[in-house]
Amino acid sequence: MTARESILNCLRSASVSQKPPLPDVSSWYAKHGRNEDLSLKVSRLRKALEEVKTEVYETTDKEWPEVLLKILASKGLKNLLIGTDTEHGAVLEKCNPNIELIYYKEPIHEWQNQLFDSIDASLTRARGAIAEVGSLILWPSSSEPRLMSLVPSVHFALLDTNNIHADFFSAMTSEKWVDALPTNALLVCGPSKTADIQQTLAYGAHGPRELVVLLCHPQKE
Repeated sequence: MTARESILNCLRSASVSQKPPLPDVSSWYAKHGRNEDLSLKVSRLRKALEEVKTEVYETTDKEWPEVLLKILASKGLKNLLIGTDTEHGAVLEKCNPNIELIYYKEPIHEWQNQLFDSIDASLTRARGAIAEVGSLILWPSSSEPRLMSLVPSVHFALLDTNNIHADFFSAMTSEKWVDALPTNALLVCGPSKTADIQQTLAYGAHGPRELVVLLCHPQKE
């Protein structure tokens, strides 16, 4: 018997007289959680994102296409990858943008070279955000696969400000993550970055070098 097998056998044969009680997380957050209004959550999220070189623009749920197109033009981007059968994709298409819209329709193996070599930027919708740590919540789907936020050099994310949560616990409970998680839920805190042994920070080494967030406030009628 190997040492590994011996250790595993000891662990499996050990009896547990009583299961340890689970922590009462809900009660802790009820006492210690932040009680913030929307403006404070927006402010905290924006500050945290901008501290890690994320570009943040505040707009409305009606005006975001115009803001997006101006940013695309200012960056000299020629095409934009969008998901299939998405509401925001349809809205953008109706604006007759002066940029090529490319839909993510084919399996990756059928257009891998184009995706990695020819796509300037992508647009996805964030499910929500966490103000406490400055993270976007991305929820990949068949319409907006994970690669859309991973491969293009510039990633644009639409975020409804009503979906900004104070903390991670609030996000999980209010959105009922326990009922239906995707295979790959993501928390994104900024553009891709890494550092070598000399601690020289580089952006875009294994993902987008730029993250642009459009904070969409509901427009009052």
